[in-house]
Amino acid sequence: MVKFGIRRPNPLGSIRARTTARVKRRVKRAVIPGYGRPGMGWVRDPKRAAYNKVYRRTTIGAGDLLRKLLK
Repeated sequence: MVKFGIRRPNPLGSIRARTTARVKRRVKRAVIPGYGRPGMGWVRDPKRAAYNKVYRRTTIGAGDLLRKLLK
């Protein structure tokens, strides 16, 4: 089941994504061939990639809402 509507913002997760995760992604991209390339999610786990594609199209984040309102 895919969520529809507005996603709840997670400030802590946002901070983690901009700090720790950024370093981990750089290391993985340097070590693992194919990591971070477009379309690799479909190769690695097609079910998850399909879910994520639908989720991103059917939900909207708080930041997206603010950007639309301020335009």
